[in-house]
Amino acid sequence: MRKKAIISISLVIAVLLTGTMGYCVIEGWTIFDSLYMTVITLATIGYQEVRPLSYTGRAFTIVLIFFGVGVVAYAINNGIRAVFEGEFQKALGRRKLEKKLKNLKNHFIVCGYGRMGQIICRELKAHNVPFVVIEKELQEIDADEETPFLYGDATKDELLKKAGIERARGLISVLSTDAQNLFVVLSARELNPNLLIVARAGEEGSEQKLLRAGADRVVSPYHIGGLRIAHTVLKPAVVDFLEFATKSGNFELQMEEIVVGEDSAFANKTIHEAGIGRELGVIVVAIKRKDGEMKFNPVHNTRIKPGDTLIAIGETEKLKTLETLAQSPS
Repeated sequence: MRKKAIISISLVIAVLLTGTMGYCVIEGWTIFDSLYMTVITLATIGYQEVRPLSYTGRAFTIVLIFFGVGVVAYAINNGIRAVFEGEFQKALGRRKLEKKLKNLKNHFIVCGYGRMGQIICRELKAHNVPFVVIEKELQEIDADEETPFLYGDATKDELLKKAGIERARGLISVLSTDAQNLFVVLSARELNPNLLIVARAGEEGSEQKLLRAGADRVVSPYHIGGLRIAHTVLKPAVVDFLEFATKSGNFELQMEEIVVGEDSAFANKTIHEAGIGRELGVIVVAIKRKDGEMKFNPVHNTRIKPGDTLIAIGETEKLKTLETLAQSPS
């Protein structure tokens, strides 16, 4: 844009100088009269000539109109595009982004929009979870993309504050190096002590460092990927079932976690009394207690307590019904 602006201004000045000097030399006019004649000619205003033109002066005017008007039109076109397509859109985009970030609450901050970051964002969007992305490099995104993007260094406190870290529900750091993720975790934990922080660990030994820095969970993609490949060979049926139950967009079967409200109709009832399996056709494979205790494969007389998290498998619509009932008062 700057290059086009320089070229446009240079061409306009060159045409003005050429026209002014031409009338001075050909007609013998003053510099002001020659400049005035050049301007009204290029602007196609149509005022009468400053003085009667000679035959040579008229020929020069014809040449000036053909070349000069084209140059002016080119400069005006670039100017309009710069205003309406460049600065105007940038200002409007910044204002829209600032308004969106200001209204975000209980959202997630995703640091890093590489291959892993894109998958995370896709899953968050599929579950209608609000989030904002912090990425260092400019990304090519769809025109319909409504995800707020902040470009810059995620290790900087100012950028994390701009992303609304004080109001955020959690932060996911999947930057390219463990050192960068460590800095993000340290900064995020200091800015929001109650934040849920999940970080990526690449090298062996980085997991404990990230946990000590303040991360709640640390995921090692290489470790998980290695286990999945091994299980694919050793336990293919189990892997097929897990992929089928956890695959995004699978409407036949899903695995979800459902929190039981304090005044829920399920509170202090057994699984049998709640009718989860009998009436909804949903299987509860585990219950995570409020204190963190995990009960796998709970039996029919296992009691559901307020604040429990039910890990259930079932059809998408039935899981949504279960979630509604788990939050509804008795």
